[in-house]
Amino acid sequence: MSLITEVVGFFIKRRRSRIEHFKMYPVETQSEQFFSLIDRAKFTEFGHKYNFASITTIKDYQDRVPVVSYEQHYPWIERVMRGEKNILWPSEINWFSKSSGTTNSRSKFIPVSEESLEECNYRGGKDLLTLYFDNKIDSQLFDGKSISIGGSLHPNPFNTSSMTGDISAIITRNMPKWAEMFRIPPPEIALLERWEDKMERMIEICSKENVTGIAGVPTWTVVLIESIVERMGAKNALEVWPNFEVFFHGAVSFTPYRSLFRDRLFPSDKVNYFEAYNASEGFFAIQDDFALQDQMLLMLDYGIFYEFLPVEEWDKDFPKALTLDEVELEKSYAMVISTNGGLWRYKIGDTVKFTSKYPFRIKITGRTKHFINAFGEELMVENADQALTVAAASANVDLKEYTAGPIYMDSDSKGGHEWIIECSQIPENQDEFIDVLDKKLRDVNSDYDAKRQNDIALVKPKVHFVANGTFYTWMEKRGKLGGQHKVPRLSNSREYLEEILEIIT
Repeated sequence: MSLITEVVGFFIKRRRSRIEHFKMYPVETQSEQFFSLIDRAKFTEFGHKYNFASITTIKDYQDRVPVVSYEQHYPWIERVMRGEKNILWPSEINWFSKSSGTTNSRSKFIPVSEESLEECNYRGGKDLLTLYFDNKIDSQLFDGKSISIGGSLHPNPFNTSSMTGDISAIITRNMPKWAEMFRIPPPEIALLERWEDKMERMIEICSKENVTGIAGVPTWTVVLIESIVERMGAKNALEVWPNFEVFFHGAVSFTPYRSLFRDRLFPSDKVNYFEAYNASEGFFAIQDDFALQDQMLLMLDYGIFYEFLPVEEWDKDFPKALTLDEVELEKSYAMVISTNGGLWRYKIGDTVKFTSKYPFRIKITGRTKHFINAFGEELMVENADQALTVAAASANVDLKEYTAGPIYMDSDSKGGHEWIIECSQIPENQDEFIDVLDKKLRDVNSDYDAKRQNDIALVKPKVHFVANGTFYTWMEKRGKLGGQHKVPRLSNSREYLEEILEIIT
């Protein structure tokens, strides 16, 4: 291990004792976080409205403060965006994380306080490295540079003294100087607004550096890596970066991308993959063991108080939320958070299930609005990822992107699911791919299987295999290239299907 890696690693690893503490005392840690949040916000306007000063138990809070969606919380957020002080959180808010999300709004804006930057996002970044170093004791990560793929910043439309943008861009703009030494591209390029210009500059810079790591959303990382490999006339990314060590990924499930990275982009067992769960609303969980793919340790001391809604509570006006000590293993929950940025009992839209308790590890299962349940089949993104991964492997192709939605019943036909799938190449035997997809969906989802029995309610999936770049073109048309933008996997409507079908027909 080089001296610089050893020195940086020493300072980063000082967090290890705090991580071990909340692993041993998770419920107590969450209680401390809760009362700290209530105390710090009790003199805000929101705190006065719900009389935070008189709250003595978590149940008081749950009885008094409603669980809200973005739309319901937005009137408070808009006041903060217009420059009003001490509304949701006592400290000044100069940044708003912008995300398309899955709300009814075209964009959502999440307040980012100094506390949420320092206590949540930057602490999360340090813990990500700490936990990675615990798994990779001979890491040479800091002997080279790490690529960070982010978004851009824009003036707040209500108040030009503050800014909006992807959380990745906000973090880049406020990043500590020591961290800038080890990352590329430089901020002035990382924050370029036009995605095509940013990509061109990144290709030029990153292809010449000793890159040892990448942090980003798999979708846009694939685009960058493939462009660099093509530009350099290489067979794979390891020919460009022979010392490459780790891809820190997040935002979407890595399951559909795993074979693409391991077999084609980085064909070596020496390359590691490490997952983080960070979003516009905060940094929530980090993988803590190489052996536990898709499972992450819930980080409990980031100024976030967690609650969890069982499936049967998702659509209720007054849902009953569970605290950490009440959850059960292998059940899907919608996450509800209260944060040091001024979100109070806020439904972020993600669904998770717990894979272990003490320590509490979670697995992302999808989005509350990204599923298909047109016929009672309750198909979740987790099911789709599993089935498509098996189907792609059987066809010897790499899955790149997909989306799916319902085919509605009418008087002449039964219902079904329609899929648009982009692979590294079109499968030679498309019918076999569809058969494997259908069979695996039946294996992992009993409700889907019941509806498929004798085609009682669902017929075999209809699949369109599309050319490379189709989803990129669609996202470009929607103005959603780069940053935290993600391809919506499943929908209970045909909105996304119809938009893409217009492109390919």
